[in-house]
Amino acid sequence: MSPPAGEAVATARGRSEPPFPLRSRKRRRVENLALEVASTAAALLALFFLFWILAVVVKRGISALDWTFFTSRPAPPGAEGGGLANAILGTVAMTLMAALIGTPLGVLTGVYLSEFGKGTRFASLVRFTVNVMLGIPSILAGLFVYTLLVVTTGHFSGWAGGVSLAVLILPNVARTTEDMLGLVPDTLRESSLALGAPRWKTTAGIVFRAARSGLATGILLAVARISGETAPLLFTALNSPYWPRDLGRPTANLTVTIFNYAMSPYSDWQRLAWGASLLITVSVLVVTLLTRWRVREEES
Repeated sequence: MSPPAGEAVATARGRSEPPFPLRSRKRRRVENLALEVASTAAALLALFFLFWILAVVVKRGISALDWTFFTSRPAPPGAEGGGLANAILGTVAMTLMAALIGTPLGVLTGVYLSEFGKGTRFASLVRFTVNVMLGIPSILAGLFVYTLLVVTTGHFSGWAGGVSLAVLILPNVARTTEDMLGLVPDTLRESSLALGAPRWKTTAGIVFRAARSGLATGILLAVARISGETAPLLFTALNSPYWPRDLGRPTANLTVTIFNYAMSPYSDWQRLAWGASLLITVSVLVVTLLTRWRVREEES
């Protein structure tokens, strides 16, 4: 029994006119293979340079990380011993200060953009400003705080350094907060509001709880990013060979110390610069790994 005329025509058409010509399919396969090879080669090249940099930093910096490095101030050029304990304390103090200033402001900004100002012109202006701040060079943040605090007070200070780092952390936290809160389903908000909860309680008790892992990740990564900034501190905190007992004066920090010691002609200072570079690299790596591990634990 022969097939219906419609099926015969469709079968004949399918045989004579394939959906993708043979030459086109071969070309697509070649292009796909070429793109896979190129992307894989680019990724391997990036990993090669990354591990090369890590290997050089570890090789040259591991010898400087001893007990003296973490407990002593820098020694005079050519003298034996000496460490960067004062720079470590100064970096920790200014990073904590930046986190305490920039994190709350960034979170509140992100909450306004995601929950209270959605769709308004002012929110669009704030979002545009945040995006611009994300793209500006960090040295501009240092120049801004230099004009705002250093020039007006007449001296460099750890407070100015902390504020300059807070200017950098604020847009990162704001953008992360808006993105993470935006991923929370609207049904959770609507359910809470339907039960009579006010908007602020819904945001704090429901939306924040649902997005806490993403918020923590963004904040920790933002803090890790600013811990390696040098340019803002050159214009604000500068540096000091003394213990950071008063943040109202020039304050020692690791990044500016690396900048100064790496250009010095003294081999012992260069060794300390490599040690400080390794310390910052390991710190950022540990924070990143712990953050990712925490996120996986939350997801599982």
